[in-house]
Amino acid sequence: MRISAKSDNAVRAMAELAAAGDGALVRAEDIAAAQGIPVTFLLGILRELRVAHLVRSYRGRGAGFALARSPEAITIADVIRAVDGPLANVRGLSPDELTYRGSAAPLREVWFAVRGSLREVLEQVTLADLVRTELPANVRFWAARYTAEQVERGWTASVS
Repeated sequence: MRISAKSDNAVRAMAELAAAGDGALVRAEDIAAAQGIPVTFLLGILRELRVAHLVRSYRGRGAGFALARSPEAITIADVIRAVDGPLANVRGLSPDELTYRGSAAPLREVWFAVRGSLREVLEQVTLADLVRTELPANVRFWAARYTAEQVERGWTASVS
């Protein structure tokens, strides 16, 4: 699975709103500056998040955006689905809709496994987890395993 720039920016924007506190209004320009997201791109994302009932927008004096639900009730999966659709599909189809023949027949099960593993992580991590920097145990396990594999292979990753 490829995490799009749109999904990445949406999750980061939602984390900013969650960090602002319960019901706090945050201007799009402030979110954009804090996360290094172009404001016009962010406004489109915030519009989609509003349509998905994940954020509320307020106009007038003190205008801004706020979470529509508590940070504990919004998962990363919710945010990704709001801006990019289903977590895992193949050629625009759900694995349920796929059929393969011959030597490729087991591939459908692979796609189910991919979908399940994505959901296992993305549906468990909430915005509150991000703000508290306390990820669920299974997420920490997979992140540590990946990091150990990179070190074992002699690969280094840079984060900017």
